[in-house]
Amino acid sequence: MRAVVFEKWQTFPEIKDVPRPVPGPGEVLLKVAGAGACHSDVALYKDFAEGAPGSIPPAFILGHENSGWVEELGEGVTGVEVGAAYLVYGPVGCGRCKACSRGQDTYCENAAEMPYLGMGLGRDGGMAEYMVVPVRNLVPLGDADPVAAAPLSDAALTPYHAIKTALPHLNGGGKFALVIGLGGLGQMAVQILKALTGATVIATDMKEEAMAKAAASGAIVVPGGEGQIERIREITGGRGVDAAFDFVGIAPTVATAAGSMAVQSKLTVVGIAGGGYEWNFFKTPYESTLTNTYWGTIEDLHEVVDMYRAGQIKPDVELFTMDQALDAYRKLESGQLAGRAVVVPHGK
Repeated sequence: MRAVVFEKWQTFPEIKDVPRPVPGPGEVLLKVAGAGACHSDVALYKDFAEGAPGSIPPAFILGHENSGWVEELGEGVTGVEVGAAYLVYGPVGCGRCKACSRGQDTYCENAAEMPYLGMGLGRDGGMAEYMVVPVRNLVPLGDADPVAAAPLSDAALTPYHAIKTALPHLNGGGKFALVIGLGGLGQMAVQILKALTGATVIATDMKEEAMAKAAASGAIVVPGGEGQIERIREITGGRGVDAAFDFVGIAPTVATAAGSMAVQSKLTVVGIAGGGYEWNFFKTPYESTLTNTYWGTIEDLHEVVDMYRAGQIKPDVELFTMDQALDAYRKLESGQLAGRAVVVPHGK
């Protein structure tokens, strides 16, 4: 079968012919319907070097946003229908610690001992015609379109988890939420906030097209640049926002979010650009919280699929064949994508 393989540090991936995998005990073989291309993939093969914090040694097949149809069952697998469509929960932990037992493999207590972090993150992912998945990591899609659903496993799951943990700050009338960075995750965040809360959603970015999409989803948009914080605070009547979500994570965006916060608010940094922020007692609103989140739980993903099937969220996707898979990554790197790139290995 053909697959997109990350083979060497700081080297663009290749499409290669590799053996079709065989499911082991407790696993299924999935015929891949769609595989989302994410900026995290680009970081893996372009930015990280051997031994750097966060680096994952090659070689492996990319793709941690995956959906597909069950093709074959491994030994001992029951309760799964061959031919049925599923979304794949990407993280894979040890399966025995407290975090994994509650479905939060992202915070596995034994992650340092694991040979990989998840699908397409050290373990072969879904940028291929077929992939092997632990049956526990399957979330049923029913009759929903699996191709468009593929990005939900990260681009929706990640903002959903961040928003879910901040919901107590958005309960009640007159609340404001801020979304910084309107790429794939930020656009989904606007949709999720509108579906789950009654908060006024303020969204900001440097790109006009991205802001137009957020406005179409019900957000009040504020362009980046001079006067950005003042404009955000003006919309809130000077009080500031009750919850902010930074999907970029560089120092200026964290500072913008921090400067927009209200008393007893929560700022969640989701973007992993590694930007720093200097806390100061006299400049920080009282009882405001600065935190971060990473991906989400498998329970969260079930809830994301429920929202998708109910029509509450809709990912904006741009489809690519396997022949075009490397073009998807080139367009992702150069910022030419309007939606989430989804590779469709078996044809559009």
